[in-house]
Amino acid sequence: MIHPSAIVSEKAKLGANVTVMPFAVIGECVIGDDSVIHPHVVIADGVSIGRAVEVFPGAFIGKEPKGAGALARMPEFDKVVQIGDECSIGPNSVIFYDVIIGNNTLLGDGASVREKCSVGNFCILSRYVTVNYNTKIGSRTKIMDCSHITGNAVIGDDVFISLHVGTTNDNAVREGYSSHVVGPTIEDNVVIGVGASLLPAIRVGQGATIGAGSVVTKDVKEKTLVAGVPARFVKTLE
Repeated sequence: MIHPSAIVSEKAKLGANVTVMPFAVIGECVIGDDSVIHPHVVIADGVSIGRAVEVFPGAFIGKEPKGAGALARMPEFDKVVQIGDECSIGPNSVIFYDVIIGNNTLLGDGASVREKCSVGNFCILSRYVTVNYNTKIGSRTKIMDCSHITGNAVIGDDVFISLHVGTTNDNAVREGYSSHVVGPTIEDNVVIGVGASLLPAIRVGQGATIGAGSVVTKDVKEKTLVAGVPARFVKTLE
């Protein structure tokens, strides 16, 4: 079921019962059975989409990172994207090349995932979440609206990150891009409250909770609650 106005590469491999709606542009890619591609979607060469995936209007899958004189680093990437079965890719979301997304994962409206990132199974990246380069996100993790995950970060399984959370990766901005640029490591089962800020290279231990509005400037021990500016120990969690 391909609309006449859609542009589909002769080398594209479309499974059974795939629907391609008006003005979609489909490159040399693979799309699994029962998937739905809505109007004005762009899917670039080298993309592999699993079974029963729905890609909503205006999404761009397989965007090529482009260098410019203003950038501190030149992007490095492979021209591939893998999206698992039964995913939902929201309107106007952007998935760059060199990204892996697991099964049953949802990207909300306007979400963005940069190159060299991986996202696990059963995750939610909600509306306007931005995930910067070379970041690893485990399975069953939920990141709520308008939060930013910085480059070179690691997030474990079963993590909950609330609205408007900011993470950073560079305490020495004037030194340019080098090995000192490292995002936070957030271990399994962590909960981060609304509006919290996490500074570069800190580690948040398994099962910890960060209170709303906190500024986390140093490592957080596992199964502890911290809160405040800067964040301080409040209590041990069971």
